[in-house]
Amino acid sequence: MTTVERRTLALDRARAGTGPATWGQRAIWGVVTRLGDDAPRYNLRLDLPLAPPRPASRVLADLTELLRMHDSLHTRLLPDGGDGLEQVVDGGGELPVEVRACSAAEAPEVGGALMEELAGRPFDHAREWPFRVGLVECGGLVHRLVLAASHTAMDLWGEGRMLRDLRLIESGESAGALLLARPALQPLEAAELQASPLGRRRDEAARRYWCERLAAGPRRILPGPAAPDRAAADPDRRFPNALLRSPALAVAVERVARRLGVSDAAVLLGAASHRLARMSGSRDVLFQVVVSNRFQPAAAESVSTMAQEAVFLLTDADRDFEDAVRRTRSVSFGAFRHAGYDKWALDREVARLVERGEAADHSYWWNDTRDPADGPFDTVERPRSPLGELLGRTELTWPTEFLPRANVSMAVDVLTAPGALELAMTADPAVLTREGMEHFLRGVEESVVAEAVARGDG
Repeated sequence: MTTVERRTLALDRARAGTGPATWGQRAIWGVVTRLGDDAPRYNLRLDLPLAPPRPASRVLADLTELLRMHDSLHTRLLPDGGDGLEQVVDGGGELPVEVRACSAAEAPEVGGALMEELAGRPFDHAREWPFRVGLVECGGLVHRLVLAASHTAMDLWGEGRMLRDLRLIESGESAGALLLARPALQPLEAAELQASPLGRRRDEAARRYWCERLAAGPRRILPGPAAPDRAAADPDRRFPNALLRSPALAVAVERVARRLGVSDAAVLLGAASHRLARMSGSRDVLFQVVVSNRFQPAAAESVSTMAQEAVFLLTDADRDFEDAVRRTRSVSFGAFRHAGYDKWALDREVARLVERGEAADHSYWWNDTRDPADGPFDTVERPRSPLGELLGRTELTWPTEFLPRANVSMAVDVLTAPGALELAMTADPAVLTREGMEHFLRGVEESVVAEAVARGDG
């Protein structure tokens, strides 16, 4: 039997202030507010077992220290005129905490249900903090900590930093000591930099770079009507979601990266570009690539929303695999340098290009979500089998289907799994069938593995 209770986390004497929203906050706020009731699909979710279990007072004290450390967790966003958005960092307040009491055997199921309850509804960004807390208690001790956050508070990279900092606080560290050792850029500080003359020049340069690449890129990659036309024609269609889990890819991508002197991220993006060009018949391909924008030490420690998209245009991507990968490295440098900008301003410029028929097809997305600190073989033994044998262990599943996504023909996420890499792919069935999705995913895997084997790493 499960009982329901509500408690309160009280925050006081934390940093406070107001200022313009950051570029990242503006970008995500614009998305989630347009989605309305569908906004929860952007919420971040953590259902954490606590070992050993501990008293609720200790858990709430640790979370209070976490809020003191990262302003984004107690920040509200308020519209400010037609094109403005203000961030308000509250120095104090109360955060409601949902508590469920049950037996230890029921804790995982109860935690999962509590997660759906917390993360399954939109955030009111003007009135509530973008952070929700739930506790699952068994015998008077917390067995599971459930956290839900709005994407306006953090991106996936920020979520990883938050979880790391929470673990350090649980071990006895304080927010002050952690910030002293590793200063973290707070959103108000980021907004101040973005509003400076240097920030404005970066914004203008990034938007100019974007528009130049869109004007030069392919008008259509895979055949078929443009994304806006597809949405109008069939608004009720569903987008299949495929998941390729590959031990062979996890091994081969490291070997190819080492042999070619590039990052494994460049190997995967280059392989995807090469495969898409070969499949589509378009010599040039263009991806919107999600970039963490954490190139400076203080930004790397930030728990906030900093990730934005870079426009990645690879010409002659169909020539050969090695050439595509080597040039991906150099093209990425330029693209990533221009991945921070005022998205609302960029959207207006892109809309004008689209209206004039001067914009490339920019409905292909690539998001390498992996944290360099967490590898596939950190917790499991590296396989010693030949790559050809490892290919036989690849798994392809179809976990779910999604509602239509605006301006999406294809979207691929790269994820780390124990002993494997995963490619999670969503595609518009009007552009790519399930068979086409499988052909693409297995093609990326086969290209990387074949390159490793050809270089004597089989």
